Amino acid sequence: MKFTDGYWQLRPGVTSHFAAQAYDVESDGLALTVNAPTRVIQTRGHTLNLPMLTVRYSTPMEGIIRVQVVHHKGGKAPHPQFNLFEMPITPKIEISDSVAELTSGELTVRVNRGESWGVTFHAGGQTLTKSGRHALGFADTPNGRFIHEQLSLGVGEYVYGLGERFTPFIKNGQVVDIWNEDGGTSSEQAYKNIPFYLTNRGYGVFVNHPEQVSFEVGSEKVERVQFSVQGETLDYFVIYGPTPREVLERYTALTGRPSLPPAWSFGLWLSTSFTTDYDEATVTGFIREMAARKIPLHVFHFDCFWMREFNWCDFIWDKRTFPDPAGMLKRLKEQYGLHICVWINPYIAQRSALFDEGTAAGYLLKRPDGTVWQWDMWQAGMGIVDFTNPAACNWFSSKLDALMDMGVDSFKTDFGERIPTDVEWFDGSSPQKMHNYFSQIYNQTVFNAIKAKRGEGDAVVFARSATAGGQQFPVHWGGDCTATFESMAESLRGGLSLHLSGFGFWSHDIGGFEQTATADVYKRWAAFGLLSSHSRLHGSTSYRVPWAYDEEAVDVLSKFTRLKASLMPYIYQTAVQAHQFGTPMLRAMMLSFPGDPACETLDRQYMLGDSLLVAPILREDSLVDYYLPAGTWTNFLTDEVVKGGSWRHEKVDYLSIPLWVPDNTVIPVGARDDRPDYDYAAGVTLHIFQVQDGATITVTVPDTAGHPSAIFHVERQADKLKIIREGTPGNWSVLLRGTAIPPITVNKNEVVITL
Repeated sequence: MKFTDGYWQLRPGVTSHFAAQAYDVESDGLALTVNAPTRVIQTRGHTLNLPMLTVRYSTPMEGIIRVQVVHHKGGKAPHPQFNLFEMPITPKIEISDSVAELTSGELTVRVNRGESWGVTFHAGGQTLTKSGRHALGFADTPNGRFIHEQLSLGVGEYVYGLGERFTPFIKNGQVVDIWNEDGGTSSEQAYKNIPFYLTNRGYGVFVNHPEQVSFEVGSEKVERVQFSVQGETLDYFVIYGPTPREVLERYTALTGRPSLPPAWSFGLWLSTSFTTDYDEATVTGFIREMAARKIPLHVFHFDCFWMREFNWCDFIWDKRTFPDPAGMLKRLKEQYGLHICVWINPYIAQRSALFDEGTAAGYLLKRPDGTVWQWDMWQAGMGIVDFTNPAACNWFSSKLDALMDMGVDSFKTDFGERIPTDVEWFDGSSPQKMHNYFSQIYNQTVFNAIKAKRGEGDAVVFARSATAGGQQFPVHWGGDCTATFESMAESLRGGLSLHLSGFGFWSHDIGGFEQTATADVYKRWAAFGLLSSHSRLHGSTSYRVPWAYDEEAVDVLSKFTRLKASLMPYIYQTAVQAHQFGTPMLRAMMLSFPGDPACETLDRQYMLGDSLLVAPILREDSLVDYYLPAGTWTNFLTDEVVKGGSWRHEKVDYLSIPLWVPDNTVIPVGARDDRPDYDYAAGVTLHIFQVQDGATITVTVPDTAGHPSAIFHVERQADKLKIIREGTPGNWSVLLRGTAIPPITVNKNEVVITL
C-alpha cells in the first residue's frame, strides 16, 4: 500500500507521522523499550500535543530479534495470532548516552539516541538493514489508520519469498498484498501468502500478522522494503542467517517445522481429473493399463465428482457411478497395492444433507445478524464450516473418519481462499485476520484427523491454500496452472518462492490443469514433476494418462517414475532434512550456492536436495540453458563429467533432462524402482561422484519412518577410497561414477578401493 505521491508528497487524504527520535530507552533485562515521539523534543513544550510510538526489542530465540511497535495500546488484542514456538534466551543489553543495543547470538539491533531516528540491524561486522528517517510510523488515510515500517535495501540486494508467488522470482519492484485468493498461477494473486521474505544479504523478515499485510518491495521507496498493516500495532522479526539456509532453519523453528510425509506419498499419483466422465470402470481401466504398461502407480485420487453434483460436500459417494465404494477401494488396494485420496473442500452446499445438520448445530459461519453466510459461487447456496468452533471441527472430522474406515488414506484439501469478512466467527475471531488464517485451521483439522486415525508419520494432505505455519501440514500443491510451457515455468517460480517461505514439500499438476497439453509439454512436465517432492497427474477437462498423448509419453512417465523410486534413499533423507531443519526439498540455486552471484537470479533450475541439480526443459525446440556453479559436475543419467562455473546450452531428448551431481558427493540409490516405500538400505548402491583427496563424506540411508537405517562414511586419502558402514550388516554396492571402474559388491561393513 502506497502512502506517498513520489518522493516529496503524500497521496490525497493521507497524513503521516514518523518516529523522529529515540527519546528515552528502558530495559528490564529481557528487552529494550524505546519511546519515539513524532518530532524531536527540544523543550518541555515539545512533549505536548503529539503522537508517540513505543517500540519494544526482544528475542524469542538466538539469532532473531522481535520488534513490537504500538501507537495506541488500549484496543482489544484481536485473534487469531500465529502460533510461535519461542525458545527465549537472555539477550545482551547495553545502553549508553549515544546508543542502546540488544544482542541475540550474532545479531544486534542498535538504536541511535541522537536527534534523529536510526535503528540498525547488524551481524558479522556487517550492516544487514536499517530503519532510518521517515521509515517507522503510521498514516491516517481515507481507508483508516495504517502502521508501517521501511527497512533499507542495499545495492544489489534481492528479495525472495512472500509465499507461492507466480510473478517474477525476485520480488524487487513488486507490490505484494498478503491476502489469499483463488487466482490461478498466471496472475499476481496467490493461494499461499506468507508475510516472510529473505534477501541475499543474510537475513529474513517475518511480519507477525495473519491479516492483510501490504509489502512495497522497492516499489514505493526504491531503496526500501515497506510493510504496513491496518491498526495501531506492528509486530515483526528480523532473522539472521548468515546463509539463506540458516535463515529458513530459524524461521521454521519459530513458526513450525514440516511434518514428515509418509514414504508412500512420494510415489506417482493419478487423478480422475476434474470434470471428466468417470466411474468405477473408468478408474479401474486406467489403473489396469498403468500396470500393464509397467508404470508404477502408488496413489489414486478421486476428484470432486466422487460426490454427487450440487452436494459438495456431503462426503457420500455418488451411487450412480460408484455403487459399491467400499468394495471398490478394497479391490484397488488388494489388486494394485494403491493408496486412496479423495477431494474435499471446507464448504457445505445447500443441497447437502449436512447443510441442515450444520446449521442446526451452529457449525456454519454466520453473518452479524445470526443467519448463515451463503452465496452461489462454486456450490449453490453453500455455507462455510466454522473451524473456530471445536465442535464443528469434531463434526467435520467424523465425516472423514467414516471415509478412512472405508479405505481412504488421504484428502485433497482444496479451496479455503475465498473467505468473507462480513461475518462473525464462533470464537469472536477478527474477520480480517481469519481470511488468511482460515487455511491454517482447515488444513490442521484434516491433517490431525488423518493422524489420529492412521498414526503419527502416516498423515498427508494435498492442500492448496496456506498461511505462515502452514508448512506443518504437508503437502501443498500449486493450484490451477495451464497446459503450457509458460505455466510450467510460472509453477516452478511459485514453488521456489514457496520453498523460500518455509515450506518443505510441494507439488504441481503434471501436464497442467486447464486445457490439454501437447505431447511435448506433457513429456517435459512429467520429467519435472517426478523430480519434485510429490508427483501428481491431474487435469481439468481431460485425462492425464500418458497414452492419451503418445506412446513415447508412456516411456517418459515410466522412466522418470522408476528413476524417482530408485532415488528414494536419497529423496527420503532429503525429506527428513526438511522435517528436522526446515530445509526445503526443492531449493533455489541462491539457497544452495549463496556465495555465487550468478545463482541469485536463477528461477528455471533448482537443486533437489543437497546434490541433484535439475534444469527442466521449458521450450518446444528442446533447448535448455542452465548454469553449473564452480566445481566438477557429473551427469547422473549419462556419466558425462564437466567443469562448472559456466552456462551450458543443450538440446535434450524426451527421455532425458539435465540432472547433475557436484563433486564430493555420494548418492544412495535403492535396489527397487517399482515403489517408493521399501527397505532403502537393503541392496543399496552408493553412487560416488568425484571425491577429492582429503574429502570425508557421511551419508545416511533412512528407513520408511525417517530413522537412520544405515550410515556410510566415505574418506579419500591419495588413491585410496575407504568406505565404512554403520548399522546392521548387509549386501550393498559401490559405483564410482564418471570412471571405468565396474560396480563393486560388498557384504561386509568396510571396503577400501584403489582408484
